[in-house]
Amino acid sequence: MSWNPFSRHGGAKKSVVSRQAERELEREVKKLDELDEASRKLYKDGRRYVEANNGLGKAENKIIQDLLASGICQTDEQFQKNIEAWEKALEELSRYRQELNNNIQKTMVEPMKKFSGVFPSVQSAIKKREQSLQDYTRTQAKFNKYQDRDRTGQNIVKLDTNKKALDAAREEFEQQNVALRQELPRLIDGRIEYFKPSFDALIRSQLNHSTEAFKTYAEVSSELFHDSKLTENERKERINQTLNDMKALSITVDD
Repeated sequence: MSWNPFSRHGGAKKSVVSRQAERELEREVKKLDELDEASRKLYKDGRRYVEANNGLGKAENKIIQDLLASGICQTDEQFQKNIEAWEKALEELSRYRQELNNNIQKTMVEPMKKFSGVFPSVQSAIKKREQSLQDYTRTQAKFNKYQDRDRTGQNIVKLDTNKKALDAAREEFEQQNVALRQELPRLIDGRIEYFKPSFDALIRSQLNHSTEAFKTYAEVSSELFHDSKLTENERKERINQTLNDMKALSITVDD
């Protein structure tokens, strides 16, 4: 909500509502604006989360396919079997990834979209309240004008007519004003009860996905290194030593 109903233009009639009351409501509307913006951001973040998950799966699959098509796999049967085991594991992981994406959609994207759908009607209510306030202020000023005039028959009739119009304008405004002052805080406070179950479910889905991914990669790792007793540091040292040996070859030495 970028429109600010509390910005008064110069020359406006004196408001029938105290500035303190307007400031209190203005603070509630500001909170609502921030909540609206946060909800729209969370909706977009959820969609990006799904896209990133899909991108991760595609990137990993591309690595596997490039390895399978490389000369390394074509000349080393054991290495090819290891990469094929990785490929098979990725197929299983794709199922878990899709399940996580579905849960992100259900627990985050869709709820945020529905929640954001509340704000246009709230903005409409705020505008309606502002219009009622303007009508009330204008009618009050007109009534005051006739109150200051001489009590002639014609002026008394007009005063009575404007008094009825003022009462109707006051009643309309008070209905709009009371509804907003009561319901805006309830809407803002209700965000926790709305968001919490969604994000609880999202965290549980992430935990389940990460657990299954760990199990799957652990099985692949066990198959790849079942004949190796090297620690992680020893493995890194061996890789570095092999790389240094290749760099020391005469064909790799710069002239």
